[in-house]
Amino acid sequence: MTQAENMTTMSKEMQDCVAACMDCHSVCEETMSACMQMGGQAQMQIMRALIDCADMTRMCADMMMRRSPMSAEMCAMCAKACETCAEACMAMPDDPQMMRCAEACRRCVQTCRAMAGAAM
Repeated sequence: MTQAENMTTMSKEMQDCVAACMDCHSVCEETMSACMQMGGQAQMQIMRALIDCADMTRMCADMMMRRSPMSAEMCAMCAKACETCAEACMAMPDDPQMMRCAEACRRCVQTCRAMAGAAM
């Protein structure tokens, strides 16, 4: 089954969560690139949060798409990683990329929390 076919057999809520996870993953990757160009020791904490979030969101989306029985637990962990990342990005409120990332993380937190509470 292709990813597109798999998406059509998922509930709307699960599709929204997968889309939010993939969007968050993409924005975290872009933000990591921007952080690397900035440099500085303060960025290390943000970089760790970005890496954790990018990895978790990708894995969470993958697990939902393959209907893993551990998806609900993964969604809960993903929400926590995204929340941590959003808080880290808020440390740089004047940076538009950081604010974009924080917003993508917050959207992902909402959808993952909803899926963590739903039966998958």
